[in-house]
Amino acid sequence: MTDLVSDLLTVSRIETAKLPFKKAEFSLNDLAQELVKIFTPFAKASNVEVNLSAPSGLPKIVSDVSQIKQVIENLLDNALRYSKNTGEIEIKLEKKNKDIYFEIKDSGVGIPRDDQKHIFQKFFRSENVMKYQTQGSGLGLYIAKAIIEKAGGKIGFKSQEGKGSTFWFTIPIKS
Repeated sequence: MTDLVSDLLTVSRIETAKLPFKKAEFSLNDLAQELVKIFTPFAKASNVEVNLSAPSGLPKIVSDVSQIKQVIENLLDNALRYSKNTGEIEIKLEKKNKDIYFEIKDSGVGIPRDDQKHIFQKFFRSENVMKYQTQGSGLGLYIAKAIIEKAGGKIGFKSQEGKGSTFWFTIPIKS
C-alpha cells in the first residue's frame, strides 16, 4: 500500500511538473552495484542470478541520484518479479558517445507483441503477467520513462513473450 501511495504521489508530481530534480554528479556504476547488493537476497530467494558488468573508468553522470535510483529499482524489481522459477538477469553499463547506457536483460515471461505499444502507459499491465499473479500497479514504467526523459535521456525495450525482456536507458554524462 505504501508503494502504491508513493507511486501515485510521484505520478501527480510528474503531471503537475512539480517533480523535484536535484542535479549532482555521481557514478551510475556505483549506484547500480549498490542496488544489486540490496536486491541480492530477493534474487536468491527467487533462484535468479544477477550479474553486473561495466568497464572501468566509466564517466560520472550529472542527474538526480534519487530519481535515477528509483528507475533502476523499478527495472530490477520488474526483472526479478517476471523471472519465473530460475533465471538470470544481466545488467550492463557502457559509454556511448556523450551518454551512459544502462541495460537490464532478464530471462522472464516477456511481453506479448500486442501489449508492447502500451508498456509505458499509466496503470498498464500486460495480460500475460496477470496469469502469474504478480503484484504491481502499472505505474513503475510510466514513472521511469518520465524520470529518464526529464534527465535528458531516452528509454526503451525489446521483448519476446516466453523469452524475456531487455530494458535500456541513456543518461547524458554532462547536462
